[in-house]
Amino acid sequence: MTEQRDTPPETGFVSRVAVTPVSQSMTAWRRIAAMILRYSYLIKGSWPRLLDLWYWPTLQIVLWGFITGFLVENSSFFAQATGILLGAVMLWDLLFRGQMGFALSFFEEMWSRNLGHLLVSPLRPRELIAALLAMSVIRTIVGVAPATVLAIWFFGFNLYALGLMLIAFFICLIMAGWSMGLLVSGLVLRFGMGAESLAWALIFGIAPLCAIYYPVASLPDWIQPLSWALPPSHIFEGMRAILIDQTVRYDLLLSAILLDLAYFSAACWWFMHCLKVARNEGKLLQIGE
Repeated sequence: MTEQRDTPPETGFVSRVAVTPVSQSMTAWRRIAAMILRYSYLIKGSWPRLLDLWYWPTLQIVLWGFITGFLVENSSFFAQATGILLGAVMLWDLLFRGQMGFALSFFEEMWSRNLGHLLVSPLRPRELIAALLAMSVIRTIVGVAPATVLAIWFFGFNLYALGLMLIAFFICLIMAGWSMGLLVSGLVLRFGMGAESLAWALIFGIAPLCAIYYPVASLPDWIQPLSWALPPSHIFEGMRAILIDQTVRYDLLLSAILLDLAYFSAACWWFMHCLKVARNEGKLLQIGE
């Protein structure tokens, strides 16, 4: 006779427990915890992502701390110099859009994994840079021109009253934007799309040092040399000299031009170097979304 074995009662009990709502809930929480752990590893393994966690709050505190300190010491400043803030905002937008216009055009090629295809065509790297610079100018003009018209219409502030100096300011600021765009694009080529966030982080990171809304003298003494080493600081100081004192500071303009030329040359070298390294390591077709 075939021996009959009874199923142990524990087996039936365990199977019933496995499908209870409590067990299903615990399993769901484990999956959620696993995904959280995965994302935490992504953050810990990427310094640009880790930087984003503390970078922006710290930057806002520093920037507006300097602005507040300047306003406390110069309560009548804006009453005497109408349009200073609007002029600063517009010139800052030139710098920002100059940098982002270059970087975003380059990122479009990276996101679509098209950079490798472009570089096997007759297009040369320096021609690619020239095209990106041209797109930066186009994006900047298209973006800023309507804002200048609205400022005249709504607030009575005419940025074009700066005359020929506005052209000089435009060239200096957009060249500074190009330098940062080349720097960030090179970092993306070197370290991958994880460094993409630096396109925004870098431009806002130097904002407290650029003396956009306050003079360089408002900064702590040990920071002022760093501020004077940046071309935008000379431009914003020159703008305030025109609007407040009706004085054209050619010395500041010359300093900005020389610094721009130095930074732009170094940034071009950096971009070409990173492009060469990425090509030699076979990264051009790998980097992308």
